[in-house]
Amino acid sequence: MNTQPLVTLVPWTMVAQFINLMIQLYLIKRFLFKPINEILEKRRQAADKEIKDARQAKEEADDLKNQYESGIAKAREEAARIVQSAQKEAQGRADELVQEAQAKAAGIKAQAEADIAQERKKAINEVKNEIGGLAMDIAGKVVEKEINEADHKKNVGEAS
Repeated sequence: MNTQPLVTLVPWTMVAQFINLMIQLYLIKRFLFKPINEILEKRRQAADKEIKDARQAKEEADDLKNQYESGIAKAREEAARIVQSAQKEAQGRADELVQEAQAKAAGIKAQAEADIAQERKKAINEVKNEIGGLAMDIAGKVVEKEINEADHKKNVGEAS
């Protein structure tokens, strides 16, 4: 019985297989790896570009956020300044109105006092005139009446 070896090495087959392997590697490298590498490179460049664009957009967004926050801060400061100015102006106007009211009240009081003094003088003058008129009437009646000596003695006697 003759046994055949399981593995035999044939040199020409081995060389042919080696050449076949080299041709396949060349073809795979030429037609498969090169386009795949180009596609992978394009994808890597696209991903890098998107990352760069995203970073740039984030920086722009941060800048806009900072500008917005500084604008808000300035607006708040301006609003506080305007409110403070309005309060000062309102207080000044209120003080001015109080002073005007006090001046008007003082003027009205002075006018009232002047009117009272004038009315008092007028009343005193009227009383004087009336007293003067009464004195004149009494004097006229006394003069009209003849006083005789007996009446005079009688009036003097009653007085004592």
